[in-house]
Amino acid sequence: MKFFSQSFLYDDNWPIVSLAYFLRYPNPYASHVLSCDVISREHTPSGTLLTTRLILKRGNLPRWFPKQFVSRAESWLVEESEVDPFGKVVKCRTRNLDNVKIMRVEELVEFRQTEADKTLQHTEVRIVSGFGWGLTKRIENYGITRFKANLQRVSNV
Repeated sequence: MKFFSQSFLYDDNWPIVSLAYFLRYPNPYASHVLSCDVISREHTPSGTLLTTRLILKRGNLPRWFPKQFVSRAESWLVEESEVDPFGKVVKCRTRNLDNVKIMRVEELVEFRQTEADKTLQHTEVRIVSGFGWGLTKRIENYGITRFKANLQRVSNV
């Protein structure tokens, strides 16, 4: 298993950062996202908003990966989020639904308003491969390297 964690402090307040996070698809910098659909939304008695979205992403397989195991470099993901407008916290969990034997990815993101009216983002990702054939560590390293590169690319936009 590979694990990565990062925190980032935005100068913008929580409502702006939270809204931008949920409006991130579609956009011209995310052409790898083929579709993003809300499959459920619920307002809880405590006032939080629970949303589940289904996302289809396209990616590239590394050249060294055996092509016969994956027919298309596309993956379905489920994103489950909870927005607490009173505590000014967004929690989001995203995980892939297919190809989980090859590489299971789980991302946890939290946005929290600070006392200085800024927004603290904390991101964690866990990548696990059960593929075997001597490729497990290579697949996990590839996944974590891609995740870090994508995070860096997005923060530079």
